[in-house]
Amino acid sequence: MEQVHPSEFERAGQDLARRSVFIEQAMRMLGVSKRTVYYRIREGRLRTIRVRGGSQRVLIQSIHDLVATDKQRPARPPASSGDASAVSSQTVSCR
Repeated sequence: MEQVHPSEFERAGQDLARRSVFIEQAMRMLGVSKRTVYYRIREGRLRTIRVRGGSQRVLIQSIHDLVATDKQRPARPPASSGDASAVSSQTVSCR
């Protein structure tokens, strides 16, 4: 088994810091609420890693992928309150 030097752990930690951000940072980068970040994680649209101590970090590449995907989606048409042409013109008489 090969020995791993502490400096390799330090480099790995620095690399991790460059490749991932805390939930709060992801929230600010995306301009959404913390809850929305957690929803995107649960949906699989944002990828995370767990670090020592149990905190969760969002991979920056997954943030870039999410933004790129959202830009490619066509905009949803606004919800209409009803099409007036589809309303029947029948009248009801009361006697």
